[in-house]
Amino acid sequence: MFNFIKRIGIDLGTTYTLVYVPKRGIIINEPSVVAISMIDKKILAVGNEAKDMLGRTPDSIMAIKPLKEGVIADYRTTEAMLRYFINKALGGMRLFRPEVMVAVPAGITSTERRAVIDATIAAGAKAAYIIKEPIAAAVGADIPIGSASGHMIVDIGGGTAEMAVISLGGIVTSTSVRVGGNRFDEAVIDFIRRKYNLSIGERTAEDIKINIGSALYLEDKLTMEAKGRDLLTGLPRNIIVNSDDVTEALQAPLEVIIAAIKKMLSETPPELSADIMDKGMVISGGSSLLRNFDQLIYRTTDVPVFVADDAALCVARGTGISLENLESYKRSLFAVK
Repeated sequence: MFNFIKRIGIDLGTTYTLVYVPKRGIIINEPSVVAISMIDKKILAVGNEAKDMLGRTPDSIMAIKPLKEGVIADYRTTEAMLRYFINKALGGMRLFRPEVMVAVPAGITSTERRAVIDATIAAGAKAAYIIKEPIAAAVGADIPIGSASGHMIVDIGGGTAEMAVISLGGIVTSTSVRVGGNRFDEAVIDFIRRKYNLSIGERTAEDIKINIGSALYLEDKLTMEAKGRDLLTGLPRNIIVNSDDVTEALQAPLEVIIAAIKKMLSETPPELSADIMDKGMVISGGSSLLRNFDQLIYRTTDVPVFVADDAALCVARGTGISLENLESYKRSLFAVK
């Protein structure tokens, strides 16, 4: 059976890559991880299979994340990962190369943008379009970005927190901080090392953050067991971690995001500020799902905060919608090749 997919939208995330195909929606949601053989530099696995290898590989195999803080850290591996996801989306035989739109952080440099376009073309795309993540997130969150009214979106992913005030289809003011879910995980690892003399892995830290993490201290504490290596004896050990530990651990990275939101609000034109106070801001991205994150932002800014439906999928969905309506969104695109 021939495959007639002509366009593909990709949310190329630091932690997860999501692929959107028009009329079918999001068909791939896999970790941005690639396993490579160190002997012959061959790609052994990508996505879910590669993530299962993280922290468990022998010396001859390396499981790496080719994106760091929203941008390409390893060009060749990113290209291989993109090729894998494009081929998986197309499946079977294909008659032509697809047009691909990739969502990238608004704060990336022209060199970093060029790297994404080149990698996408090299991975098998006929044409590559780049869309800014805040625009894609706003479209995916059903925000009417074309109206003459101010809308504020804060998209918090694995590598970056992107925020923008959008009006008439364009970004009026925006900022990007390279702090996201990965930095949250690192903070949990550091805190548990300091407090409990226990070394835990990235996957354990992520599980702790998701299961008991909160941006604010909880009245009814949550607890869970964490397994790791005792730093004093070198032996395996189990401990009970509570939600207060995670909240304390996350204070520093959360403060960076809050400071960026405050700074952007202070730079927003008065008329648009009034719109935002009326309508509130929308937060999206996987890391926006941290318990009470919306409450923390509201308490520190006095602006109403709403978590988007399917927050983790907003950028991918918005990328796909923009791709389906290319002419309407041309002004919002970064670069075309």
